[in-house]
Amino acid sequence: MQIKTASVAAVSASVGLNIHKGKTKVVKYNTENTDPITLDGETLEDVESFTYLASIIDEQESSDADVKARIGKATAEFLQLKNICNLKQFSTNIKVRIFNTNVRTALLYGTETWRTTTTNMKHVQVFINNCLRRILNIRWPDTISNSLLWERTNQLPGEEEIRKRRWEWIGHTSRKSSNCITSQALTWNPEGKRKIGRSRNTFRQDIESDMKRTNNNWNKL
Repeated sequence: MQIKTASVAAVSASVGLNIHKGKTKVVKYNTENTDPITLDGETLEDVESFTYLASIIDEQESSDADVKARIGKATAEFLQLKNICNLKQFSTNIKVRIFNTNVRTALLYGTETWRTTTTNMKHVQVFINNCLRRILNIRWPDTISNSLLWERTNQLPGEEEIRKRRWEWIGHTSRKSSNCITSQALTWNPEGKRKIGRSRNTFRQDIESDMKRTNNNWNKL
């Protein structure tokens, strides 16, 4: 990692770009090497997580923290629209469109590369369902099934929407040139050994699970 960091710094400097050492953070995955990473004699900070392009990257190699943060941001957006949801002058269709534009967009930002689990998908769907029930003014003891709720508001289930976004991103990425780093990263198999015990599903395994479900393969893509 030290060699690669120095190489990136040298190439960047050759085109007039300098790495800001104070803003550069280091997250280490599955490594026993605790040697600090330095740049021009200055030690870069080791952290457990950092935010990049509004997405949380952490050493746990999961999307749990990012999902939690997205739900928090979407909750803040929805609270700002609380008065609009209560207005009888607005039709349900208009309220749902506002929800999709302001809240759902904030919630699903960056989901194309999430490592999804049953638990975090449940959290996302529970949040969406609660918002839609507020929009339709459905409160206890009134009840409505989730399928009817989605039908009335013309919504896809959260997991289906995330899968759709993921495959749109994969299609866009796979059409890029083979020497593009994004395209290479999509099919890259890192070297090394995993920790003992059952490992978390990787992003690639999520993709391959979807392909198996839809009877597709990498060649067809």
